[in-house]
Amino acid sequence: QVQLVESGGGSVQTGGSLRLSCAASGLTFSSYAMGWFRQTPGKEREFVAAVSWSGRSTYYADSVKGRFTISRNGAERTVYLQMNSLKLEDTAVYYCAADLYRSNELVHRTPAYYDYWGQGTQVTVSS
Repeated sequence: QVQLVESGGGSVQTGGSLRLSCAASGLTFSSYAMGWFRQTPGKEREFVAAVSWSGRSTYYADSVKGRFTISRNGAERTVYLQMNSLKLEDTAVYYCAADLYRSNELVHRTPAYYDYWGQGTQVTVSS
């Protein structure tokens, strides 16, 4: 069956960095756009970043642009989220998701379009 397994979360001080990983199995990785979302208690899951099926195009929420970098490695079937200059407001559970979409280089920013989800990894930023 399809599995998306996140890792790399943890606690870090403001200004610090973390690198999240999401290992995919049970799907044709190259057919999926991959995204990262995050969620805090009482709030809806929000888009953070996504990479197209080819890896050539990346997209970011305005709140993380310039600080976060998404990338994918087809050979490793893994998508990464490098998070730098972390802020208190980046504290959340981060989820990896896969979207069966390769019609073009665009990505979806709405969670409902994504077919598979990981279990989430906690990121806590403190002062």
